[in-house]
Amino acid sequence: MPIKTRRWNDPPDKDEGHRLLVTRYRPRGVAKADETWDEWEPKLGPSIELHRFVYTDAATPIPWPQYRRQYIAEQRANKKLIEDMAKRVAAGETITLLCSSACTRESRCHRSILKELIEAALLNGTDRTSTPLSS
Repeated sequence: MPIKTRRWNDPPDKDEGHRLLVTRYRPRGVAKADETWDEWEPKLGPSIELHRFVYTDAATPIPWPQYRRQYIAEQRANKKLIEDMAKRVAAGETITLLCSSACTRESRCHRSILKELIEAALLNGTDRTSTPLSS
């Protein structure tokens, strides 16, 4: 089953499976009844510090390669959570990773990196190759 990525405010498709919000901050002004996600896991969003390095008015955002390295380093603390998601996908569940409504460029969003980490954990579960979270 696939791992998909979307924004939380994208209308749900019938084949998205479990919609997991992976932002550090819960969307403002969204009532519980209006949530479009099944679960929220703030630990899978970038840290407060890393978020500040990217979404800042006071400084130039850090370059993507640096952001990517830092996000992967942060996610080492969530290795078990990522491996558990990989097991769910391996068992046939579809998981859709949701990010901010303002995050329009999926290729430059932590959700794309998280998807890669889950996919690497899937491979690691079958052929024991190393993942970006190994060390």
